[in-house]
Amino acid sequence: MGKSQKKRSMRRHNPMRVPDSHLPKGLAAASESSSKTEAILPIIQKMQGADAAERKWACVAVSNLIQNDPSTRRLLQGKNIVGTLITRLTDSEEEVVVEAAGALRNLCIDGGYDICAEMYNKSILVPLQTFVPKLSTTLSQYLDDQKTAPENAQKLVYEFANNVITLLWCLSETSNKALNAINQLQLVPFLISFLGARQKIPLATVTAAAQCLYVLSDDNPPAIADLRADGGYIACLLSILQEPPQDEADPRTGTLRVLAAGILRNVAPLPPPSVASALDLDAEIVLPQLTPLLSISLTEVSETALQLLGSAPETEKPKDSGLKNTPKSDHKSPAEVGLERLENRLRTVQLALEILTGACATLPDPQPDVLIDDEDDDEEGDENSDDNPDADMATPEEAVPDSREQTQSLPSLVTPLLQLIQPTTLSFPPLAAPSPHPPTTSALSAIHLAAFECLNNIFLTLARDRHANAADVGAVWDAIWTALGLVGTQTGLGQEQRRAVWEAATGVLWGVATVSRGIVEPKPEQVQALMALCDGATADAQLRVKCIGTLEALAQNPAFVDANATIAVYLLSMLPSANGPSPAGTEPMLQAASSLIDIYSDEDAPWDINFRSGGYLARLQGSVDGIKTAVRAIDRRKEGGKELRRRGEEVRDNLVAFIKYRKDLGL
Repeated sequence: MGKSQKKRSMRRHNPMRVPDSHLPKGLAAASESSSKTEAILPIIQKMQGADAAERKWACVAVSNLIQNDPSTRRLLQGKNIVGTLITRLTDSEEEVVVEAAGALRNLCIDGGYDICAEMYNKSILVPLQTFVPKLSTTLSQYLDDQKTAPENAQKLVYEFANNVITLLWCLSETSNKALNAINQLQLVPFLISFLGARQKIPLATVTAAAQCLYVLSDDNPPAIADLRADGGYIACLLSILQEPPQDEADPRTGTLRVLAAGILRNVAPLPPPSVASALDLDAEIVLPQLTPLLSISLTEVSETALQLLGSAPETEKPKDSGLKNTPKSDHKSPAEVGLERLENRLRTVQLALEILTGACATLPDPQPDVLIDDEDDDEEGDENSDDNPDADMATPEEAVPDSREQTQSLPSLVTPLLQLIQPTTLSFPPLAAPSPHPPTTSALSAIHLAAFECLNNIFLTLARDRHANAADVGAVWDAIWTALGLVGTQTGLGQEQRRAVWEAATGVLWGVATVSRGIVEPKPEQVQALMALCDGATADAQLRVKCIGTLEALAQNPAFVDANATIAVYLLSMLPSANGPSPAGTEPMLQAASSLIDIYSDEDAPWDINFRSGGYLARLQGSVDGIKTAVRAIDRRKEGGKELRRRGEEVRDNLVAFIKYRKDLGL
């Protein structure tokens, strides 16, 4: 089993609010599906015009047009709106620059990685890096004497800082190339200055700085080193967690506290002489700060969102801008404000879950493979190598030497997490009936996924720790299947989040089944669902491995010998034979062979009758040559190849020994 992790190529937080993968590609398709096509050309023209007021209006109009409207966003992209807005970052009028940065910020948040990559490729960092020192200087002046500038000027600067910081945050998640470029800006002192002045500047700007700092400190050594180098930075983060919230009604107050906890966890272990260096960060800071957030009722949030959507936003009419072809004003109705607060609250819970997922993983991250450059490596010689395939692999006991206290606290998280995996009416709408409010739907489905990933790490840890006391595994098992029944199996463009939830849930099922081996009932419909999921995941070896591992555990219930036979026959079908290689692929095939060994390692088990009467020994024996061939073919130079080769050699040797053992029994 593997814990939920992010890859450097796709970082943990996805800034995209409303996925648009279901939309047809191409400018013509965007034009056909957008209801605002006629508004595009006037906006582009005004943005490049001589009138500063019209340029400002055009930048604001872009933000309004793209809100929850991916078709129009794609249409604007096709008209090079990104390049046009980047040009406006060097506009002679400050307000135009501010609004251009705001429009680019909103494009990042609504559009995700593709737009961020386009911005990076069009050199947005060139103007952005000039803004950082200017903002630092202005911030220092305002904080020294807030009377030096009128309130509206300060508001403009803080709004601009928010836009610039959010752009840097989103860009840093785009690619390693963009992250390395942003590392060169050495943003940590700049961002910390906003956190230190949080009592004097708007909460939105402070939160944006914390978000950016959280992302930069996530598995990024340069930023981590900068944070650890100054004890004042650590003290600032700790003080955020110790002081009472500024505004209990504003969800961003809670977000700031969650981010502070997350940043501290990112830079752990905290360096002395910080008073926190001796703390157990997860047990004493992260869990106490974040666990209360899990008590949110997603059903109530969904119902509130629907009520807000049903209210009449026309009660307050937006003011006329005086310009023709104008999109709606940026005025927000009470319903829109309420929906935005709900989304902020949901995103805070999502963030807390992501941090808890890391805290619940008490096993170390696997080390990256070292690429093998020796072209003359003797693949045949590996089969009889004297090297111990497990020589540099830690045993569970070695991997978690002091985790027992934390492990014992993990089951307390299970009950609230089981509530968070249950979909609401807004979580997974079918493509035929799109969500009435995509941002809420996006946030809800992200929470369900994050809760599953957190459960995955909890049960991985419980399965690895023989001293752990599991929760009521039967109730957990039933709750997972109830949730999956509500998620459904609809596939296709726009339904990717359903698939992601199933993938994460399968990891949890594997962990629960392992912890409760011999306890959970292998219900036929659930066994068939796992087999169908496995068969349908031909391109996802890891998902197939999870399904096989879960089936292995289900097969070991002494009261269901028939289910054992059904599962065994399925696993045997994945093995190679004299007629050809495994139809399942190398990694799933190795897991199937390993599972069969584990299932039938005890000849006194009630289900062993299936092994003897079904002729499984002969089938296993007939697979040995094919497994040896498959193991020799594993390319250790590919990503993950070294570990897979090691795993394959272990399974191969275990299978040969198991066959000899069963033969010697003479049963």
